[in-house]
Amino acid sequence: MNSLKKLLVATTAICSVTAGAFATDLEVTHWWTSGGEAAAVAEFAKAFNATGNNWVDGAIAGGGGVARPVIISRILGGDPMGATQLNHGRQAEELVEAGLMLDLTDIATEGGWRDIVNPTGLLDSCTVDGKIYCVPVNIHSWQWIWLSHKAFADAGVDVPSNWDEFTASADALVAAGKTPLAMGQQSWQSSGAFGVINVAIGGLDLWTKINVNKDAEAAAGPEMAKVFEAYGAARVLSEGSNVQDWNQATNMVITGEAGGQIMGDWAQGEFQVAGQTAGVDYTCLPGLGVNEIISTGGDAFYFPKNDDPEVTAAQKELAKLMISKPVQVAFNLKKGSLPVRGDIDMSTANDCMQKGLEILAAGNIMPDGNQVLSADTSGQIEDLMVEFWNDTSMTPAEAQAAYAAIIAEAD
Repeated sequence: MNSLKKLLVATTAICSVTAGAFATDLEVTHWWTSGGEAAAVAEFAKAFNATGNNWVDGAIAGGGGVARPVIISRILGGDPMGATQLNHGRQAEELVEAGLMLDLTDIATEGGWRDIVNPTGLLDSCTVDGKIYCVPVNIHSWQWIWLSHKAFADAGVDVPSNWDEFTASADALVAAGKTPLAMGQQSWQSSGAFGVINVAIGGLDLWTKINVNKDAEAAAGPEMAKVFEAYGAARVLSEGSNVQDWNQATNMVITGEAGGQIMGDWAQGEFQVAGQTAGVDYTCLPGLGVNEIISTGGDAFYFPKNDDPEVTAAQKELAKLMISKPVQVAFNLKKGSLPVRGDIDMSTANDCMQKGLEILAAGNIMPDGNQVLSADTSGQIEDLMVEFWNDTSMTPAEAQAAYAAIIAEAD
């Protein structure tokens, strides 16, 4: 064999190995772009690439509010990605009904998802007409406040154990040059804080009447008025929080610039990346220390339909990996979320995650708003809360009246 033929043979062999190593490229869209989020999503990519396929990262900065319209537009426009993050609930309802999402029932049945997903309501959120269209990957709860030990030490007051103690410490924090409540300017942050205060101050029964039963009278009632008064107080406590992104607000807590932040448990990933320890550098209070309950929202991955059987096979391979034991542990430890599997060892989780696991085990859970309200209703509520948060001339009573009107027409 002459040298040219040898070169051709060698080149062919190299190309064959390369093609086999990356059998299928799969673009995966998501909005996990902060330090902690990036570390977590890398666990999915690593596991998928180990199969010989290739994870093509399609991160969209700006959070779900920015990413979801882009994701949905691409799918409807005939330019679907291979897989995409959405939240548990009704966000993909119309896409599924339009026949644009891959049916995962076969691998869900094979993998016994109905037996391992805890709570089963997460899988119910993936189910339409008896068929399963997504894989739940975590349980994220909004129901937390994160408190900086440094900020309270600088202010000369004890770390609060509940919402009332937190609000009572505000003057000392301000006197020490701190912002009591860190809050980013993205709309979903202030809206999410409203939901947390709603449950902590109003209680689960009131939340259920309004969000599940669509009881407009309860939404306009005196119990809900207390929630709006507390939300108004939170608006005052956030004055001076001039950051945009949620993780920038978290960093204010990490550095001791702010006393606390109402944010979901994904904030834990930022504390981990910063090298901080739960119970030492920061404290977490589920339910604002008032009603210890967690919402069982979170993230799921959907897989838009395509005509390529190799892509379909890669999509199902990724779905199976995402819910597998080792990947569930690796991903959720870095994400700060709780696993969707009830049969894995999370003994290495930090103190805050252990609190969440204990609350979950005790059954003190509630559905996420995305699971009970349509995207349209959720959007209207978010718009109202943003308006109230940014327009200090709007009173809590005025905001409550507008809120009750939305609930009266909710679907």
